Amino acid sequence: MAKIDHHVHTSRYSPDSDISPAQLVAAARRAGLDVVVITEHDHQWPQDELDELNRNAQGLVILSGAEISAREGHFLVYGLPNLDEVPVGIALADLIEVVQRHRAGIVAAHPFRWEQDFEAIVDRHGAVFDGIELVSNNVTRETRALTEALLKRHPMAATGSSDGHQPEVVGCYFTEVPGEVRTMADFLAALKGGEGRPRHREGTRMACGRAD
Repeated sequence: MAKIDHHVHTSRYSPDSDISPAQLVAAARRAGLDVVVITEHDHQWPQDELDELNRNAQGLVILSGAEISAREGHFLVYGLPNLDEVPVGIALADLIEVVQRHRAGIVAAHPFRWEQDFEAIVDRHGAVFDGIELVSNNVTRETRALTEALLKRHPMAATGSSDGHQPEVVGCYFTEVPGEVRTMADFLAALKGGEGRPRHREGTRMACGRAD
């Protein structure tokens, strides 16, 4: 089994994060994670910088996706070659088209946050997401309940992640998937396979309660 925190920010490319890349590695290792997917706001790490970070990660696998600021809210994307086709403020319909054309992955980040009408989004676009972030540091008990109700009507995979902006938050929630994940292709296969399960780490602050 692989423990993956697929929604984390660093201070290198996300101004609202207090986590340096070195702190991310240390925090993820303390949390017992196997994989971290960095998802900076509207930015994807250059491969050479990601390779350098992995060389110093002592077995931890570090990948990069991005948290896209779409017109309808925030969405995590994985496996795009670059972000040239997904400008800030892109319409969700266009984002979905780009993701599907590249056979990439998309997860809805903290649905219903900031009064987002996520019900209307699913009614319009269908159950098109590879995952719905059920638990994270920026999910509340109220928005989690709304998400749980929605998933009963529109079955999609549920995920857990920290949405970490501070070192101590990394790995508070994560997604556990069967098998080994070493590459973005591995992660996408696990995500699209729908076998991941949201989990929590005991002894940390859990903003929206236990994951089980």
